[in-house]
Amino acid sequence: MAMKLPVIFYGPVKFTNITGKVIIEGPVKKGMIGFGLQFERGTMHRGTAELDLQGKLVFKNRAHIGKDCFVFIHRNGYCEFGDMGCLGSNVKLICTNRIVLGNWAGIGYESQVVDTTAHPMKDLNTNEYIPMAGPIEIGNYNTISNRVSIMNNTKTPDSCVVASNSMCNRDYTVHGNNILIGGIPAKLLKSNYIRDWESEKEMLLRNKDIWRY
Repeated sequence: MAMKLPVIFYGPVKFTNITGKVIIEGPVKKGMIGFGLQFERGTMHRGTAELDLQGKLVFKNRAHIGKDCFVFIHRNGYCEFGDMGCLGSNVKLICTNRIVLGNWAGIGYESQVVDTTAHPMKDLNTNEYIPMAGPIEIGNYNTISNRVSIMNNTKTPDSCVVASNSMCNRDYTVHGNNILIGGIPAKLLKSNYIRDWESEKEMLLRNKDIWRY
């Protein structure tokens, strides 16, 4: 697998911890996973990419991660990228529990995917502590726009578009597929709404510099 170079790092990346596991399910091919890719309009970057891998990071197939991303997988965390799963530039992904990105699920630049509150929170009415962590499941063919916060216990259906500057924190699959959601917190804005992925696939594969079949 090492000779085939399935993961290519573009530019400097700080490896804070690499005691965890990377699992590639399916045929291993050269350059199928890119970390630090230049595929957005802006060309100036800070060079602050960081990987802190203590848990399990699974790739179902091809994936790409943009510039200046911070990826942290806790020792008890499980993070999975579906085929062509994507993190745009300057995305923060913090996984202490479980984060799953579906096939062709893209997280826009300057967004964050965080499955934990990071601090103990208490309901004073019941005197009970609220669970700090909860799973995140992003469906297939999801478009998460820029500066979106995906928080613990978020679940999105297939073919979901999330508007910019939104905050997601609940199960949106109750609205069915092909939806537009947005706001703080995000709510259903429109049904029967999709991104035309088929018309973009060739361009996306070319611009994101992924090894092609």
